[in-house]
Amino acid sequence: MKQLSVIDSLQHVGQEIELQGWIDSKRDHKKVIFIDLRDRTAKIQAVGDESLRVLSPEDVVKVTGLIKERPERLINPNISTGTIEMEIKSFEILNTAQTPPIPLDTEGYDIEEELRLKYRYLDLRRKRMAETIQLRSDYIYALRQELNSRSFTEVETPMLTKSTKEGARDFLVPSRLQPGKFYALPQSPQQYKQLLMVAGVERYFQFARCIRDEDLRADRGFEHTQLDLEMSFVNREDVMNTVEEMVKGAVKSVGGTLQQEKFPVYDYADAIKQFGEDKFDLRTEEEKKNGVLAFAWVINFPFFKKVDAADKAEVADGKSGWTFTHNPFSMPLPEHLDWHMKGEHIDQIMTTQYDLVCNGFEAGGGSIRAHKPEILEATYKIMGYTAEETQASVGHMLEAFKYGTPPHGGIALGIDRHVMVLKNERSLKEAIAFPMSSSGKTAVMDAPSHVDERQLKELGIEVTEQG
Repeated sequence: MKQLSVIDSLQHVGQEIELQGWIDSKRDHKKVIFIDLRDRTAKIQAVGDESLRVLSPEDVVKVTGLIKERPERLINPNISTGTIEMEIKSFEILNTAQTPPIPLDTEGYDIEEELRLKYRYLDLRRKRMAETIQLRSDYIYALRQELNSRSFTEVETPMLTKSTKEGARDFLVPSRLQPGKFYALPQSPQQYKQLLMVAGVERYFQFARCIRDEDLRADRGFEHTQLDLEMSFVNREDVMNTVEEMVKGAVKSVGGTLQQEKFPVYDYADAIKQFGEDKFDLRTEEEKKNGVLAFAWVINFPFFKKVDAADKAEVADGKSGWTFTHNPFSMPLPEHLDWHMKGEHIDQIMTTQYDLVCNGFEAGGGSIRAHKPEILEATYKIMGYTAEETQASVGHMLEAFKYGTPPHGGIALGIDRHVMVLKNERSLKEAIAFPMSSSGKTAVMDAPSHVDERQLKELGIEVTEQG
């Protein structure tokens, strides 16, 4: 018998078919028992005799039965298969289920986070979460289609790379073959995508996993997924227009509602003056309730800022007391390039950075990049790096830029945040299948955890007590 999904049953009225899935609920009317059978596509009401009494919610079953139209008075408009039901002829229990430790028939917001993450594989069964995971898949597919239609090439970049200055602490990975040396997990593919521009790829993208050791909050975790893209022979407006059209197309394809067809553009200084910050929410209260998406651009950021003495990462990056606001690989505005090269008027140098904001969150950020070695060297000099220190950090970039590097720019869009605002959620954890807890512990698996002493010895590592 052909394997069918629950939603397919709508096309088989009057036929006997086989379905497999989970028992969503059971209603015992003595001699007649009703169950709702659920799979990833839908759920359907099924009716049978007293033999169904052995079934419990969340049992995995295979049922064979006749698909029948419901009488008009019994149609259930709240489910997609509400016009039909199955008359069960036989069933097989594929696996039994204990009573779940968390309720699955609620929205789940009132359940303690630690419990939801411990049993995330159950939490993902709830309707709201299943819909979010499907939306995420659909949105990524739509973005990929938009990029493919614009002749972008999807390229994967390494996960084991070098520790460089990108604005946050690195997660380090010890090398077994070269004791005492470490890889870094990528904070972003920033340098590799610029090297791909040197390689002549011209239009690159990937859905990249990025890992940063930074303070956690509702809209930020150690790991995130970003749509990373880069384009050669473009200016700021070219990149912004491409990204705007791509995002609009993808949002509409998954049923999202845009506040404005043309994203408004704000100068950074004007945004600070009007909203008090550069991540603002343009929606009315009614639009907030309805999940409307209010995208906007922010441009003309300061390139540098004074180091925050309380931020250890900034102190490490900015040896001169100055550090970058976004990343060191940006290009200053053309009218400020002379200041940049001379290290003058540092607080007034503006960069070609552009941020995409949505509903009070940063939804993406990018810039036109420095594509000449002397410009990147000037950036590091402003931050107090010697020529030797600059060479040790980004010497591979300086070398690459000597071999005919085109002007280029790009952006990274935060997929987790995009899905979060599309679903009108307030926490990134609701948009990720297996997120970390607020204290940095992994979902389901107990990590971070101690490792076997033999593994440490093999890596030449000794763990000492920290005060």
